[in-house]
Amino acid sequence: MEYSHSDAELAGQPIGYWAWAAHTAAVTHIRAGLARHGLSQPQWWVLNQVVGHAGGRDRAEVTDMLKRYLDTGSDVLTTDTDDLLDRGLLTLDGDRLYITADGADLHARCAALQKEMRARIHDGISDEEYVRTLKVLQRMIHNVGGKMWHH
Repeated sequence: MEYSHSDAELAGQPIGYWAWAAHTAAVTHIRAGLARHGLSQPQWWVLNQVVGHAGGRDRAEVTDMLKRYLDTGSDVLTTDTDDLLDRGLLTLDGDRLYITADGADLHARCAALQKEMRARIHDGISDEEYVRTLKVLQRMIHNVGGKMWHH
């Protein structure tokens, strides 16, 4: 791979641009992959939160947890969850979401796709480089009083 600038030049580059460019490239790649399976990224997040929970998940709890990943509020999650229900990928019993067999099948296919997309994004990047990059980004977020979500 050829880099855009020398190391000395990169040291003077604005983080805002490069963080945005990395975000845009990665998210565009991920969303295109999910779209080939008929899912939006928020729909994937919802399915991922419900799969493996035999007792279902409280809809409001799932929405509250996921909405911090969106800058548009919870309306997108409400609409996307309704779409998953309409498509028969989820069912609703009271306030609890349950994944259907079709939803579990789609989730499994998209989980495999996520691994493939992650491998492509991380190609040529060691775990040590990746962890160091995230720690640097977290430090920058901390330095300017930004928010980081912990799991």
